[in-house]
Amino acid sequence: MQKIALIGGGLVGQAWAVVFARAGHPVTLYDASPLIMEQAEANIAPRLNDLTRFRLIDNPDAVLGRISYAIKPGDAVAGADYVQESVPERLDVKREVYAELDRFIGDDTIIGSSTSGIPASEFTENLACRARCLVAHPINPPSVTPLVELCPAPWTDAKVVERVAELMTSAGQSPIRVKKEVPGFVANRLQGALLAMALRLVEDGVCSVEDVDIAIKDGIGRRWSFIGPFETIDLNAPGGIKDYMARYGPLYEEIERSAEDPLEWSDALASRVEAERRKRLPADGIPERSEWRDRRLMALAAHKRVADEKIGK
Repeated sequence: MQKIALIGGGLVGQAWAVVFARAGHPVTLYDASPLIMEQAEANIAPRLNDLTRFRLIDNPDAVLGRISYAIKPGDAVAGADYVQESVPERLDVKREVYAELDRFIGDDTIIGSSTSGIPASEFTENLACRARCLVAHPINPPSVTPLVELCPAPWTDAKVVERVAELMTSAGQSPIRVKKEVPGFVANRLQGALLAMALRLVEDGVCSVEDVDIAIKDGIGRRWSFIGPFETIDLNAPGGIKDYMARYGPLYEEIERSAEDPLEWSDALASRVEAERRKRLPADGIPERSEWRDRRLMALAAHKRVADEKIGK
């Protein structure tokens, strides 16, 4: 694959532009909003400078030179081998956008969606190109968090999934294959389970919002930054996973039974958590803190690259 088209120029679309241009692909970005297009052009160069500072790219000018902008969707996708759609998370918007793309794309062009939870079958069924459509859901921002969840619709050609997996791998991403459509795919379902327990701990008065965050960032999150939950427990018992499950299974079963009732994400609970967080971070500080988060992720990516070279993956 050579040319990449990006439909949707928000933060996710901008990060995708960096991902593909960094990998050497010519990229054309389009958004229906002129304001978002202006913001994209203004935001991408500083992001490239940050990545350069952390030695994650060598030549920001060359990367920036591969990114162009289109004023019409047809111009953006003309000649594109792959299209990454990152429009708002609304089914009606996606259906409208895909119907339009179906008229413009080439006979071999593949479309991946950045949707966080809407299965591709809900917005591609009536398209002529439906066999070349799938979900390619990133973790924001994809320019420094490489996971991409590939989830086909029932009618997606299996070869299309493999081609997108190859594209993502060559671009420095870490694709996983979701074998069947489920709401939220994999990462958000895992995150949702953790969030549900975190909210329950706060609602039940077990600990504060801040203490939950500390438990993750200074506890299990440190391990999870380089090994997943299954490898974590495999290494946490002398005999591996079966030994761990025999030792601690009863504890986790008890925890599971204690949380049988689904947690309601109520306005009252949301307000309580919001109030605690706003004490730590005023609302107008969120954009600056988000930039701080991205730079921390860049630093982590840079560290992992060096560590992989020194001690292996």
